[in-house]
Amino acid sequence: MQAMTQPMEFVHPPLGETITAIGGHYAFTKEDRIAFGNREILYLVGYGVVDTSCCGTGGCIYALVPGYVLAFHTETAPANGQAISVIEPVDEKMRKAVVAALKEKEGVTQVHFLTPQGDTMGLF
Repeated sequence: MQAMTQPMEFVHPPLGETITAIGGHYAFTKEDRIAFGNREILYLVGYGVVDTSCCGTGGCIYALVPGYVLAFHTETAPANGQAISVIEPVDEKMRKAVVAALKEKEGVTQVHFLTPQGDTMGLF
């Protein structure tokens, strides 16, 4: 199968490390891979909490999908020792099916995909 987009490096974030943001905090709690067709998709599960906002409180459990695994833990980032994998972002045609699979498997309320530009795009 030919790649739909250019492969890119993904630096794996640490699990359980709370990141404080302007309205609350978030953390990744799990990293896993799921078989999808004849390929594997890398995903992370995390939570976000809004608890320091003037507009109220709330939270969610979500998944971040970097993409299809082309090479898993191939290098280590020199600056922080975090693992690096080579991934291919999930093409638009497949995203809804990935969302359904992750919602069923992990019980997440949101799924965000890493795009070829390095941004994220959410599907709910």
